[in-house]
Amino acid sequence: MLENIVHDDINVLIKRRLEEIELLREKGVEPFAYSFDIDSNSQGIKNNFNELESKTVSIAGRIMAIRKMGKASFAHIQDNFGRIQIYLKKDEINDEYENFKLMDIGDIIGVNGYTFKTKTGEISVHVTKLSLLTKSIRPIPIAKEIIDEQGNKTIFDQFSDKENRYRQRYVDLVVNPEIKDVFIKRSKIISYLRSFMDNKGILEVETPALQSIYGGASARPFVTHHNALDIPLYLRIADELYLKRLIVGGFDGVYEIAKDFRNEGMDKTHNPEFTMLEVYVAYKDYEWMMNFVEEMISSLCLSVFGTTEFKFENETINFKAPWNRVSMTNSIKEKTGLEVITCTDDELIAVAKKYHVELTGKESRGKIIDLLFEILFQSSLIQPTFVIDYPVETSPLAKKHRSIKGLVERFEGFVVGREICNAFSELNDPLEQKMRFEEQLKAKEAGDDEAQEMDNDFIRALEYGMPPTAGLGIGIDRLVMLLTNQTSIRDVLFFPQMKPEK
Repeated sequence: MLENIVHDDINVLIKRRLEEIELLREKGVEPFAYSFDIDSNSQGIKNNFNELESKTVSIAGRIMAIRKMGKASFAHIQDNFGRIQIYLKKDEINDEYENFKLMDIGDIIGVNGYTFKTKTGEISVHVTKLSLLTKSIRPIPIAKEIIDEQGNKTIFDQFSDKENRYRQRYVDLVVNPEIKDVFIKRSKIISYLRSFMDNKGILEVETPALQSIYGGASARPFVTHHNALDIPLYLRIADELYLKRLIVGGFDGVYEIAKDFRNEGMDKTHNPEFTMLEVYVAYKDYEWMMNFVEEMISSLCLSVFGTTEFKFENETINFKAPWNRVSMTNSIKEKTGLEVITCTDDELIAVAKKYHVELTGKESRGKIIDLLFEILFQSSLIQPTFVIDYPVETSPLAKKHRSIKGLVERFEGFVVGREICNAFSELNDPLEQKMRFEEQLKAKEAGDDEAQEMDNDFIRALEYGMPPTAGLGIGIDRLVMLLTNQTSIRDVLFFPQMKPEK
């Protein structure tokens, strides 16, 4: 019932605003202007008022509060930098003042005038010319406050429903402009990562988003169809195999900041479309890459935020180098007494069940080891930590460990129990790579729908020779979450994936 009343009220307001559009046009006012010249903004006027007092300014913004009176009115307009009050006097702007009576909260206007302070000391713009730039047909859901006799505050009509905020981010940004700060920081983070790579002499490149064979990660792809070629194509799940082809071609270092797509579940840390930084550097290994990551992230923190120390929920984390390093297999042995690389399958399964690892019976040994570590240790990795030396079964693109049989030279970076990066000493032996792919195909046949496909062209590329290479993937969205204290990936994406509206 209440919802119907709300919708009825909105429909009445929309009807009235549509009528206002017609009245404005009858008066010769175009409700949807083509342009407006501005030379100032709300923040600049306030920060530099001593120099700008009584100076003429031109500013534009959306009406967010309005107080219409007989011969004089006040309003607050909001631009990209904040809000500022404007003052309008009927006998100074004449017909434009009459037009102002047909304007509403949400309308976008342009103002020419001079700066001054009101009697209460509020910096404002005294309007000498008013221009309607865009008439808002749908009312903005501005919060209204009522305070009772006991001082209790009740807020009505606030645009606070999370689902609506994600669906209608354009309204969210208007009503809750403070969230812009997260996205501005996201932009600065990506810009810094790009400049860091460029300064290291690593070349930014672009690789296909549509691929005939998906690979580079263990994940389910999105499938589409190319009509002209009459073939299935896949949205990439990773950039890795194409970037390593470029290392074969003679580039010593390449990187890409790109969208990847994985047809998987959605939760606080997963969105089907996400942003990755992948980088590959010739003649390096995973030990070098750990130092590279420490330098990159700690310098990013200092450059963008001025500190390496951050609050995330109830934790204080410090990205200053060096980071902790933890061996996956040694940690499990210390906790359970089991040498997971050399033990029998039955022994491994028994220990996994003891610690309540959920198994389907289709998991490889390496997958069980990975799950066991996740259950036992992952949530305790609060400070930035490199987990090193993974089982070969879970890392089909990584080189075998040079001294420990059954492991590969791989690390993942964890912060507050969340993975933020993954890196290898890259496998460059084409014969072994083909064997690894074949093992992945067997796993797929056994029911692992995230196992990787055979990529014969990639094998062919390796046969021409790829130098020793270190590779890295960093989840940009998760990194931004950590650095801006956001607990859901949806809060660092302008337009997260949502269920269709009913």
